[in-house]
Amino acid sequence: MIHRLCGFVLCLAGLAAAQSPTPQPNSGTAIPESTAAQINQSANAQKARAILQQAIQALGGPAYLNVQDFEQEGRTYTYNRGESGVGILFWRFWRWPDRERIELTKQRDVVFVHNGDKGYEITFKGTAEEEPSIHEDYMRRQQHSLEMVLRNWFPDPKTALFYDGPAVAEQKPTDSVTLMRGTDSVTLFIDSHTHLPVKKTFSWRDPVDRQKDDEAEVFDGYRLEQGLMTPHSIIRSRNGEIMSQRFITSVKYNVGFPDTMFQATATYDPYKSERKKDKQ
Repeated sequence: MIHRLCGFVLCLAGLAAAQSPTPQPNSGTAIPESTAAQINQSANAQKARAILQQAIQALGGPAYLNVQDFEQEGRTYTYNRGESGVGILFWRFWRWPDRERIELTKQRDVVFVHNGDKGYEITFKGTAEEEPSIHEDYMRRQQHSLEMVLRNWFPDPKTALFYDGPAVAEQKPTDSVTLMRGTDSVTLFIDSHTHLPVKKTFSWRDPVDRQKDDEAEVFDGYRLEQGLMTPHSIIRSRNGEIMSQRFITSVKYNVGFPDTMFQATATYDPYKSERKKDKQ
């Protein structure tokens, strides 16, 4: 994929006389808005745009783009070195663009609440701010979610579109499309027959070890729910290793949740003793 994108961008650079070289995708160099506009006028970008529009139409068209919230029920599994743990019941409540509440266990006594850039964990101990590394991981995934990519990235004129060509993803023939905004990029693999998203990938660099991590989500088990094609199996992996799998048994769209569902206030600090020791 990368060599196709690099070759395409270099061709565009040759057309831009008296301008600085066009940044290459995944090079770490930001694509300026003017360059993104130039790229998006090409036949390659128009092909990418058509594929993404087909994907949105397959998911439900305007109804998909205008979903305000949804409720999901199901079972989630975490993995450790390829081994699946015991499945946990979950209830997920989501509101566009950045509100989410997840309740875990049969008793629904472990709750995670996200509201904008704030995250909280609620247990029998009380309410605490989400552990920093977990919160950073959540925010990263939220900013690269399928909903965010198709509803926010795609229509943004600052986003450059690239058609990477045909590809095989999860044993299915797909078309690979990359969206790049600034130095950030997401690649979608769209089923060539159904036009539904099969897989989504993006990369990021760990601030501690400076190593690149590759994140992926696989969407499967699509079924029609209230006129929207909805995946009922979602697998998340990092660097090729499965991290979690979610099986959805029930979905409701545009429920209309009260604001209080996404509100929380910390009642204790689980790291207070650790910080006190550090000061001593």
